[in-house]
Amino acid sequence: MQKVHPGLHVGDESDCSPTGRDWAVVHACKFPCHRNAVGYRKSPRKSNPHYLSKEDGNDLYLNMIDPEQPLFQREMFEDFFSFAKRWLENEDRLLIHCNQGRSRSPSLALLLLATHTDEVPTGSFVEARGVFKELYPKYQPSRGIQSYLQNNWDDLLDIP
Repeated sequence: MQKVHPGLHVGDESDCSPTGRDWAVVHACKFPCHRNAVGYRKSPRKSNPHYLSKEDGNDLYLNMIDPEQPLFQREMFEDFFSFAKRWLENEDRLLIHCNQGRSRSPSLALLLLATHTDEVPTGSFVEARGVFKELYPKYQPSRGIQSYLQNNWDDLLDIP
């Protein structure tokens, strides 16, 4: 787990459950976190109310996979921003993790910093990525999330 901003940490699957009630955790991975939280074996049905995300107390579980052809949906990012802002406004600690801590979770942290701080510029994803990589050198966005962020950058920055 690495701190990228006061109260904001990025990690991998090994960081999944920090101790302490002042931690909130965004689980940006379908397997095992979203699957275990929602309770399905292969894939959840699209009719499931928790198909994209499930909030449970201090945890937000995202059905987030990162194939080369992006499958992300705006609603998932809306749920993320709503959850993350609530925790950071209370000055609690927020951990965003995915399986390897290199692509999905740092991409969400980058978006959060771009929209809620002056640390990461908002001009373009490429510019933001360069600055964020200085904060989190392990950042290696895969093709899927990278193309989604490049193609939807302005729209994602407009999410309240």
